[in-house]
Amino acid sequence: MSFHTLSAGEVIANLQAFDTLIDARSEGEFAEDHLPGAVNWPTLNNDERRDIGTLYKQVNAFEAKKRGAAIAARNIAAHIEREVIDKPKDWKPLTYCWRGGQRSGALSLILSQIGFRVTLVEGGYKAFRAAVVQDIPRLVQQLNWRVVCGTTGSGKTRLLQALAAQGAQVIDLEALANHRSSVLGAIPGLAQPTQKRFDTLIWEALRRFDSTRPVFVESESKKVGNVVLPLALVDAMRASPCLNLVLPDAQRVALLLEDYDFFVRDVDHFCERLQVLAEFRGKVLVERWQAAVRAGDFETVVQELLTQHYDPAYLQSMRRNFEQFGAARVISPDGHSMPAMARLATQLLQDRAL
Repeated sequence: MSFHTLSAGEVIANLQAFDTLIDARSEGEFAEDHLPGAVNWPTLNNDERRDIGTLYKQVNAFEAKKRGAAIAARNIAAHIEREVIDKPKDWKPLTYCWRGGQRSGALSLILSQIGFRVTLVEGGYKAFRAAVVQDIPRLVQQLNWRVVCGTTGSGKTRLLQALAAQGAQVIDLEALANHRSSVLGAIPGLAQPTQKRFDTLIWEALRRFDSTRPVFVESESKKVGNVVLPLALVDAMRASPCLNLVLPDAQRVALLLEDYDFFVRDVDHFCERLQVLAEFRGKVLVERWQAAVRAGDFETVVQELLTQHYDPAYLQSMRRNFEQFGAARVISPDGHSMPAMARLATQLLQDRAL
């Protein structure tokens, strides 16, 4: 018995047909990106892959392959003992590695010899990545977008969360990017995904949406922190109908102090991040903000950040980039709390004209 192969396009169209998606690459490669829901069974781990690569370059391919085969056999045996012993005969795994199929091929051969129906991704992760990049524009174009606009602190993310909680179709790009999409938007202790991982997360979200229902998204720029949105998604957002979320300044300040409470807890970190704004707002103003923060006057600093830095730039960007922003429907919650956003979400979802 032997395993069979499928193209990456066939695989992404039939992911649900497999019981387990097995990534045979190293843990470092897996962390960079992987197929949705995949588990990592390294044929060679990070250190082993590096050592075999060094042997390949410094000695020769034959010696490297012998040593690599011995290591791979031990690792595959460990994976089988740990993960496969309890699998039924009708278990259907999919395997892949980087491109050539050597690492996943070795695993697939042994699994198929046991008697499992094994499928290998032709061209490996590299082919999957190309298929995802090609598929994103198709998915984007068939969806009906509603862009939630609003100045900083107006509660766009909270509204998206409230909409999702009530069953609406939502893609929260900032959540996928682990970033709040501003100069001060990095979240302490939370690393952003790689660009490849971000693209895959977006694709995974897009492919689950129903094209007959609207999809709500926040009015992001082309970048969210260090990762870049797919161009097709940017273009679709900028051409789609907008909702303009409006909240009074005092409510916006209160919301931001809640959402960015880590700045309140770590004044030094807040002052360090404010220093980045000296390039845009001048050293004197930033030093005054830093002094106010150290004195505990967070409300004044946040208010001035909104009116002097964020609001002018945001409004200019919206008018320039989002074609339907001028005709946006204005929506206003009765407060900045999640219950207030939930009430607004209910109203929006009851509106058949949306």
